[in-house]
Amino acid sequence: MAEVLVYVDHVDGAVRKPTLELLTLARRIGDPVAVHLGPGADTAAATLAEYGAVKVLAADAPEFADYLVVPKVDGLQAACESVSPAAVLVPSSAEGKEIAARLAVRLGSGVITDAVDLESGDEGPVATQSVFAAAYTTKSRVTKGTPVITVKPNSAAPEAAPAGGTVEQLAVSFGELATGTKVVSRKERESTGRPELTEAAIVVSGGRGIGGAENFGVVEALADSLGAAVGASRAAVDAGWYPHSSQVGQTGKTVSPQLYVAAGISGAIQHRAGMQTSKTIVAVNKDAEAPIFDLVDYGVVGDLFEVVPQLTEEVKSRKG
Repeated sequence: MAEVLVYVDHVDGAVRKPTLELLTLARRIGDPVAVHLGPGADTAAATLAEYGAVKVLAADAPEFADYLVVPKVDGLQAACESVSPAAVLVPSSAEGKEIAARLAVRLGSGVITDAVDLESGDEGPVATQSVFAAAYTTKSRVTKGTPVITVKPNSAAPEAAPAGGTVEQLAVSFGELATGTKVVSRKERESTGRPELTEAAIVVSGGRGIGGAENFGVVEALADSLGAAVGASRAAVDAGWYPHSSQVGQTGKTVSPQLYVAAGISGAIQHRAGMQTSKTIVAVNKDAEAPIFDLVDYGVVGDLFEVVPQLTEEVKSRKG
């Protein structure tokens, strides 16, 4: 089978979940070859092999950490020249989409962003996308060059499929643009102990109906009982009740968890655009005419301050 490059999203060799999802999807269209840029390849190799990487192309250089985006594009370009892949898969983060776009320009190829599924086709990989605020589903393929495809987190459940995972060194030559934008400082984000919002399998979000920052504890308690991430609507963020980093919607983050719980969120199109591809959607709102109820799998018309705490207690009792 043809080889498929998978860009490894990691922190010093600790592989993040979206990469395992990409390896799972890559096996549908070819043999996954992981591209690990930066330190920790030897640490990552075992995990990458467990999830199907037939080999790992590794390169480590200060440029990958000290400068933004372009060195990673140089690395992926070198991998493409080494392997001649059937496709290149990249996690659909803000950085991932920029890497993918730049790589496609260099390769003279087409790019597909925010895919939610992949399948093998007679003329190359076929990607499924949810478009126009998830009102439509499309299937697309790249017709020129090597397809470069970014895939949304939670589009596939990671499935182990042990393979060789042999680490091979990748020679990377950095171009003039590689050092154009330097990272001058880093600050570790304060950990809440909850999953990353865009990667979480369960998200619990609060909106205008929460009524104030002091009431978000109700949302957080349910999230913690479920092992979920906490999100917020634009209305809640604009009011200063929750940080923008947790905003779900067209001007915030796009999530696609297995379960999305919306508490006190009316369901404006701006918010729906950021969560409409969630597998199961539950809403709690006292307004029976709220637009969110047109979208949900399960809806509860009621006071969230009565319903959500009861749900939290029920979850705790079943887990305990």
